[in-house]
Amino acid sequence: MAILSTKAIVISTIKYSDSSLIVRLYTKEVGLVSFLLKGILKSKKGKLRTAYFQPLNQLSIIFSHQEKRNLQLLKEAQVIHVYETIYTSIIKQSIVLFLSEILTSAIQEEENNTLLYEYLEYSLIWLDSHSQISNFHLLFLLNLTKFLGFYPDASQSDKKGFHLSEGLFTDNLQIREVIKGNEINQFKKLLGTNFDNVGCMNFSKTERQRLLQTLIRYFELHLGGFRIPKSLAVLETVFSK
Repeated sequence: MAILSTKAIVISTIKYSDSSLIVRLYTKEVGLVSFLLKGILKSKKGKLRTAYFQPLNQLSIIFSHQEKRNLQLLKEAQVIHVYETIYTSIIKQSIVLFLSEILTSAIQEEENNTLLYEYLEYSLIWLDSHSQISNFHLLFLLNLTKFLGFYPDASQSDKKGFHLSEGLFTDNLQIREVIKGNEINQFKKLLGTNFDNVGCMNFSKTERQRLLQTLIRYFELHLGGFRIPKSLAVLETVFSK
């Protein structure tokens, strides 16, 4: 057993009994780790607070790491980046809840991936500090595929369709799981941008919703056991107004 100190991002929190929580954290040092926080819901003392484990909070933690143990022992935690707007904005709260569900489904491997951690860290700080965020979740999902191993092959992006199952562009528009027409044009725009420019992209409400559905389908096709987030409907409602 080793005592480890690392940065971590809260992926999910599940109530366990009347007084405890099971939390899954994505850590910079060892990847995905689950913890049982006994009595945290009723305790008013100690170094751990329920508020620390809000979706996608960024923490510094110290814990006992024991190989092959399903639930590790969390000794200390503190918030290292206090979000200024995420928990005061209904839109940003909806995005964070949606993304936490995506990450819960998408990140299953326990091995560490420093580049993935740094991407999550950067993206969340960007979301917290910007106001033009209506397309943020679309680019977040697309970029996430880089770290999960199925980022689109853009080497032939001049073709008229994109094959979701194969992850590449094609001129064969008659086969299943191929997007085309206006949808492929919007997809190409998203493929060629970054967070600082994504807010300037003038997608209509319908285009934004369709792009999101396409990206969700892309995840379904490439990740075994991927579940459509329950918060998807909420997010679509928020951006339909």
